[in-house]
Amino acid sequence: MKILVIGSGGREHAIIRKLKESPHVDKIYAAPGNGGISCDAECVDISAMDKEGMVRFAKEKEIDLVFVAPDDPLADGMVDTLMANDIRAFGPHANAAVIESSKVFSKNLMKKYNIPTADYETFDDPAKAIEYIEGRNKYPVVIKADGLALGKGVIIAKDPEEARAAVKEIMEDKKFGASGNNVVVEEFLTGPEVSVLAFTDGIVLKPMVSSKDHKRAYDNDEGLNTGGMGTISPNPYYTDEIADICMKTIFEPTVSAMNSENRTFKGCLYFGLMITPDGPKVIEYNARFGDPETQVVLPRLKTDLVDIIEAVIDSKLSQVNIEWSNESTACVVMASGGYPLAYKKGVEITGLDENGQVDGATVYHAGTKLEDGKFLTNGGRVLGITAGGKTLDEALEKAYAAVEKIGFEGAHYRKDIGRTK
Repeated sequence: MKILVIGSGGREHAIIRKLKESPHVDKIYAAPGNGGISCDAECVDISAMDKEGMVRFAKEKEIDLVFVAPDDPLADGMVDTLMANDIRAFGPHANAAVIESSKVFSKNLMKKYNIPTADYETFDDPAKAIEYIEGRNKYPVVIKADGLALGKGVIIAKDPEEARAAVKEIMEDKKFGASGNNVVVEEFLTGPEVSVLAFTDGIVLKPMVSSKDHKRAYDNDEGLNTGGMGTISPNPYYTDEIADICMKTIFEPTVSAMNSENRTFKGCLYFGLMITPDGPKVIEYNARFGDPETQVVLPRLKTDLVDIIEAVIDSKLSQVNIEWSNESTACVVMASGGYPLAYKKGVEITGLDENGQVDGATVYHAGTKLEDGKFLTNGGRVLGITAGGKTLDEALEKAYAAVEKIGFEGAHYRKDIGRTK
């Protein structure tokens, strides 16, 4: 098989490394890919949003399967366009990807079908949003941009001043562009967070092993929200009992709700959950593999990923037995100095071998480029250093030992991955 993976980050690198293990696969292309990905796949200079370009390339190279990994092309109908041109593609259609691309849609879906989530209201008028927040007078309060915002469109305001500033930033200053035309104002939930990715063909849903993301930029969960500074798997708070509750009250009802809305979801459905004192509740949905959760979940997958993808596309997921390793995995993200705000690009990375790897761990490249045989930084999150072990402590020890071998000017990473609640 020839496979094309759309995207350019650490998640895509993890997907490509897993696809490479399959005996079905002869050739992998990545569009556009990155420096590290170029060591595992042939990178082609096509934007992830270029639907016509992808169709042309897939036909020219006789691609057997396209894996659409990022949120933007899914929301924009990349899978619809590929399928309309008789090209097999993994990922939800645009009308199902809306579960991520519109927070207003997903919150209304949960309310309509009694799927547990935080109490909320939605607004298209900044004055009304502020009036509601100040009328409730309960802080902290969560304010979310409606649309896609690279995982950063959520502000937790601790007082009225921060709430007013957040509404202004999202709705008036348009920090996240048109994504901020509407906002969701939510009650603040407390409890451990859990990420659960699941394969679904729209009929059955098969959860993957759990993980825990660390969103804040600095140790002790301080600093700004990021796309994710590190992950562990399994999540210690996600017990078998909680998993059963989630299956009955959240996972299966979500698949069923999407079918009822004529928005059948096929692909990877991501559940961002919080285990509150009142039980598990949905914080958010994603319509694709999470980043950097993928970097700790896929290394534990024992079943051939291609077999699972084919079964999802063909609505035969019930026929596949998906197996996982019992090991623990940990991923530490090395980011550019200044991330998630302004940062420098083009800084040389030292300590990597010619394949962009380091002994003792797997290095997933998120924001790198390869020039004249040297790896350079090319993004906010630069590398995800991932290791496995019999225990979480062993996995963390290996991951951090590998981090020590790698360097670039301004590099920063959290020292407490797997240690915070």
